[in-house]
Amino acid sequence: MNALSVTPSVVSLVALPAGRPYPLGASLRDGGVNFAVYAGDASAAELCVFDAAGHETRHALTHCDDGVWHGFLAGAAAGLVYGYRAHGRYAPDQGLRHNPHKLLLDPYAQEIVGRYHWRDEHYGHQCDHPDGHLSFDRRDNAPWMLKARVAAALPALPTPSPPHTPLAESVLYELHVKGYTRLHPGVPEALRGTYAGLAQPVVIDHLRRLGVTAVSLLPVHYAIDEARLSELGLVNYWGYNTLGFFAPDRRLSATPDDPTATRLEFRAMVQALHAAGIEVLLDVVYNHSAEAGEDGPTLSLRGLDNAAAYRLVPEDRSRYDNYTGCGNTLKLAHPRMLQLVLDSLRHWVSEYGVDGFRFDLAPVLGRVERDFEAGSALLAAMLQDPVLARCKLIAEPWDVGPHGYQLGRFPGRFAEWNDRFRDSTRLFWNSRGVGRGEFARRLLASNDRFHHGRRSPSASVNFISAHDGFTLHDLVSYNHKHNLANGELNRDGHHANFSTNCGVEGATTEAAVLAQRARLVRALLATTLLAQGTPMLLAGDELGHSQRGNNNAYCQDNAISWIDWTRADANLVDYTARLIRLRRDHVALRQDHWLADGTDPDGAPDARWLAPDATVSREMTVDDWHDNRRHALGLWLSPPNGAAVLLWINAEAAPLRCVLPPGRWQLAIDSSGDHAEAPTLDTTIDVPAQAVLALICEGREGAA
Repeated sequence: MNALSVTPSVVSLVALPAGRPYPLGASLRDGGVNFAVYAGDASAAELCVFDAAGHETRHALTHCDDGVWHGFLAGAAAGLVYGYRAHGRYAPDQGLRHNPHKLLLDPYAQEIVGRYHWRDEHYGHQCDHPDGHLSFDRRDNAPWMLKARVAAALPALPTPSPPHTPLAESVLYELHVKGYTRLHPGVPEALRGTYAGLAQPVVIDHLRRLGVTAVSLLPVHYAIDEARLSELGLVNYWGYNTLGFFAPDRRLSATPDDPTATRLEFRAMVQALHAAGIEVLLDVVYNHSAEAGEDGPTLSLRGLDNAAAYRLVPEDRSRYDNYTGCGNTLKLAHPRMLQLVLDSLRHWVSEYGVDGFRFDLAPVLGRVERDFEAGSALLAAMLQDPVLARCKLIAEPWDVGPHGYQLGRFPGRFAEWNDRFRDSTRLFWNSRGVGRGEFARRLLASNDRFHHGRRSPSASVNFISAHDGFTLHDLVSYNHKHNLANGELNRDGHHANFSTNCGVEGATTEAAVLAQRARLVRALLATTLLAQGTPMLLAGDELGHSQRGNNNAYCQDNAISWIDWTRADANLVDYTARLIRLRRDHVALRQDHWLADGTDPDGAPDARWLAPDATVSREMTVDDWHDNRRHALGLWLSPPNGAAVLLWINAEAAPLRCVLPPGRWQLAIDSSGDHAEAPTLDTTIDVPAQAVLALICEGREGAA
């Protein structure tokens, strides 16, 4: 359609004094508030202020520097409620979508007020028009739109430093703030499912008992539910639909109607975890926004500068590149979008004290033109930023765009979720679907992926289960996903889960099936926590949490996702804590240099692979590695500065007798539970079926 230039029906505007073009957002200073917003293609911009009754007063921002519109409102203070309107051309086919009838949320809002409900007024186009997203809607959405509130400055962070646990010594623990405590009987009812609930002593005591060093929180940025979910009566429970990159999500707060109290509550949670020696990592979504695709609403970035904010299809700039599966992809190669990400990251570190970030669909962060580039401006800026210097940076190394799988290609001190470890380990234990060579690579931190560019083994984040997929309990209880509750006819979620039901699909009382599942769970936990690299657990796996076979519970804000602490498996908790303690106590299990396994003539043999043999202790041969019938092996680790550790791993259905290397070996872990005591062994050991054994040899007699 033809380009439109539209002026709203406002009789008068008071022009604001210039103020400053920095920092972006609303800043308290000099007895007033400075406002600055980027809208590079806009011809005019307005600050819209709302009183307690919702009446709107508009102020013209008449000064623009390098695309930043700015002004100073004297006498304004914290608590002022505001939004923006941007004027300019409406030419979707050229990537321009200015519509001053739509109130826009400040992308830098630290506090957000109101409740979002899906209404046709929020769309820049007429939803029922024959031209669809190319049409133009003149209705004002301000009465129903979320608004920003000028945030008061929080007190300075306390001086005690956070834990700063080296990545090589870390054990990560991924959890959902609400689901973790929503059903916790030890948390006061009013605090269950909130930031304050996570900070309760009974919760922190459990984390400390386990020995985890960092919690990785599913998204806590301000998010809204997608229109489709709202129509189905569901919500975006996981929170991967960000609208506010600087504001904590009110839905996770014990004080949801008070944004300032929510900010303080979030900070207090971080401080309580720090006091217990536990770091806080945030799962952050800088790959797309809640404005969705071309048929989505105009809520913030789209109305300010659509072409700068989003990657547009070159052949048809009315449409969006959808490398995220969520309708749009942020254009992070643009300087102002790069700035938004860096400003947001620094805000969460400086304002709240968080210790690091896990980046959802992280290849988007490195897409310059079409493909991923490890040296992109944004990734390079993160690595050199002084505020982020102490932070852990973890990438989910895939998106759904072209060449979207980038495992092992992130630069510098980025760590990465290693799905090769996940899938190979699942196949090895659940179906013996991979050989010993592939499995061995994963045990030694996937050197085929990470041993380059001065990267270390800790770059491999090893996990068996995460929020996206089966829980550990369900991984050995279901052959198939059961996602009908999601309203997508069971089409959503991963299809290749490499799971097993051990003979019965889902819940059962059959003792043999339950025993088989328990053996696999304990073997999978041992593999994850005793492998080289950085282990990550999914919260609730140590408790036996089930999602009833749902492997994509992103919209299940209910008992499917919430952890039921009354059904916790106390023995499994104890076992998991023992594994983590063993890892912590023995440097052999967390070495952050690449181990030489005897195949490199220039390297010291500080790791050896042993063949399961009942007559002699011997190393694996080429023929052994190529014997795809066998799924058992030993890993003998002999660090120069600690006790030797020997792992015997037997995924086969029958026990094996194995000769031990020289030394007096103490059995520390038997994942099967078949050994009632912890005997000292000299020559041989029986390795139970489907089990991991860990043995310790103090002194140099156990050296490889």
